[in-house]
Amino acid sequence: MMKNDNRDYNFHDNFKVNFSDEETKMDRGVKKPWLSSMGEIPFHIDLFKGTIYELVEDTATRFPNLIAYEFMGREVSYKTLISEINNCAKALKAIGIKPNEKVALCMPNLPQAVITFYAINLVGAIAVMIHPLSAEKEIESYIVESDSVACLAIDMSYDKFKNIKLKKLVITSAKDALGPFKKIAYNLTEGKGINKISNDSNIILWKNFIETGENYKGKYKVKRDMYEPATLLFSGGTTGKSKAIVVSNYNINAIAAQMVTFNPILKPGDKLLAIMPLFHGYGLEGVHTMMTLGGQSILIPRFNPKKYAKLINKYKPNLLAGVPALYEGFFRMKDLQKADLSFLKGIASGGDSITPSLKCKLDKFLEERGCRVKIREGYGLAESVASVCAAPLFRHKEGSIGLPFPDMYFKICKLGTDDEVSYGEEGEICLTGPTMMLGYYKNEEETKKVLHVHDDGYTWLHTGDLGSMDEDGFIYFKQRINRLIITNGYTVYPSQIENALESHEKVFQSCVVGNADEARGQKIKAYLVLVPGAKPTEELKNEIMEHCKKNIAKYAWPKSIEFRDEFPKTLIGKVAYRHLEEEKIKECIC
Repeated sequence: MMKNDNRDYNFHDNFKVNFSDEETKMDRGVKKPWLSSMGEIPFHIDLFKGTIYELVEDTATRFPNLIAYEFMGREVSYKTLISEINNCAKALKAIGIKPNEKVALCMPNLPQAVITFYAINLVGAIAVMIHPLSAEKEIESYIVESDSVACLAIDMSYDKFKNIKLKKLVITSAKDALGPFKKIAYNLTEGKGINKISNDSNIILWKNFIETGENYKGKYKVKRDMYEPATLLFSGGTTGKSKAIVVSNYNINAIAAQMVTFNPILKPGDKLLAIMPLFHGYGLEGVHTMMTLGGQSILIPRFNPKKYAKLINKYKPNLLAGVPALYEGFFRMKDLQKADLSFLKGIASGGDSITPSLKCKLDKFLEERGCRVKIREGYGLAESVASVCAAPLFRHKEGSIGLPFPDMYFKICKLGTDDEVSYGEEGEICLTGPTMMLGYYKNEEETKKVLHVHDDGYTWLHTGDLGSMDEDGFIYFKQRINRLIITNGYTVYPSQIENALESHEKVFQSCVVGNADEARGQKIKAYLVLVPGAKPTEELKNEIMEHCKKNIAKYAWPKSIEFRDEFPKTLIGKVAYRHLEEEKIKECIC
């Protein structure tokens, strides 16, 4: 847990946050109802005393010949990975990167992204993770806000950097990680439309970048404290506006240890189909966990439904990690309809909530194809790197997001306060533990809004999420607090209406929003995606409304329904409900 000792943890550019050594594990005054539900899973674990690079180096010492990652047929051992990281670290020093400087990574899941992420850590710098599909102005804002001095970017994003000032811009391509024959094929297909890279003095191609490191003879390894920053993750944050989240070596290593401890099924040599992006905490958590376990990450730079199904059949991964939007596609993937999925032993769903009806349909789909495990829902946020709890292997409670990970503490607080509520009562989900962020970069005001020192003396992260906890310590996520709809004086939970809608046999997915209304305050509107074969008719609208009347209170009935072929999604696959809220209302009174 994070106990406040009033010590300022300073690292650069006036960023300060209270931080302390949580290893005392003093449980003073904190209820832990989950202990009786954890079975043989220990709640307290010993955590690695070093940096993220040092932990991967330790893995390579233990398993030098196991495969660390695979990319388009090329397998790389842990021994080779460490060599690649060290060569990249020398290159970073050769172009002038200093300790504590920020280096941005604007990359999909390519080997270069993995290599550079750990190399940045090895030279004592801080990695700034940026989504390559972000708009030009967004990327510029991320670079400026994070004080990044250099960036490694995919060639497809090159045009977005023309007006951004950097000490060095390293440009790489998927072909840089391919063999000669596949490189030719790439140039004739995906690489065909990429603009030529200019020869500006601050721009360097990946091949030349690595070659500069080969000639570097100086010292490049920098000893860092495990509590020092390792990376900056961008997120909408718990208060809405995009902010840079400062995450330490300790935070990232802790979540890997928690994942392995909470999932005793994980073994060295296991394969993860790594499609969740590294620039998001969820994807970073998956790959780093595998790197500390001695597992294999099959790097997938871009999601394609047809190719994804073929990859599952080809590689037979033991582990899948994705968002509900990805798993929804299983029903439409032809190559999965007759597949044998008995090789799967772990399927994680995160990044967004999954409705009970969708989970039920997916579990049945998997069981019919020989899969012996069910989809396990978890919960997390970038302010704690990624996952903080998940459904345990041996026990499931419908609607629950599971139990806390080892050394993670939860409490439910009355909205707007630090006061804990009773079991079963709804309030704001608050947590503390070794993965809790250091704070928002150069934003002490916003940091103080979400990190509160409670009466127990510990610093708690207020998530901005509504939920509850039962007497067995199982956590229940309701929705974002700012998604509440107030209509005719009643408080309505969109997630509750969505669950009711999706229990209708012809509704595949729903999204409920509140539109401004002069008389009611807000008017409830439901957007629906139907199951394949269902026709979007007025008769079906009426049928669905009758279904609602049987399952939810009158004040929560949708006032209008609109059918959609699909929903707008965020860059990581969540339903972008704010986009629907902002659209002009097309009234469809039922």
